[in-house]
Amino acid sequence: MELNLPPRVTPRAFARLAEIAEMTGEKKALRVAVEGGGCSGFQYDIKLDEKAADDLVIEGDGQVVLVDQVSLPFLANAVIDFSDEIIGARFVIENPNVASACGCGTSFSV
Repeated sequence: MELNLPPRVTPRAFARLAEIAEMTGEKKALRVAVEGGGCSGFQYDIKLDEKAADDLVIEGDGQVVLVDQVSLPFLANAVIDFSDEIIGARFVIENPNVASACGCGTSFSV
């Protein structure tokens, strides 16, 4: 039986968050949440945000990633990364809990 561990954030994701803070002049945390919606039932909501009282806080290299308690079970054992490819640069979630995903890559089912 696999343990349900909190999501892991890669050094590349923390580095990109530091770059964003340097460009904007303000240091905010990256919030990774799972919401109902999208064509497959759930979708990720990734944005800069302030910490809430019950958030899981993941820290690295002076940067912070937040996950709310409702989203946490959907992100168990996931990896939060940053991808910079020809098609675009974005934060990505490698989530072992996803049973299927849509073609756009932002919507999934568990």
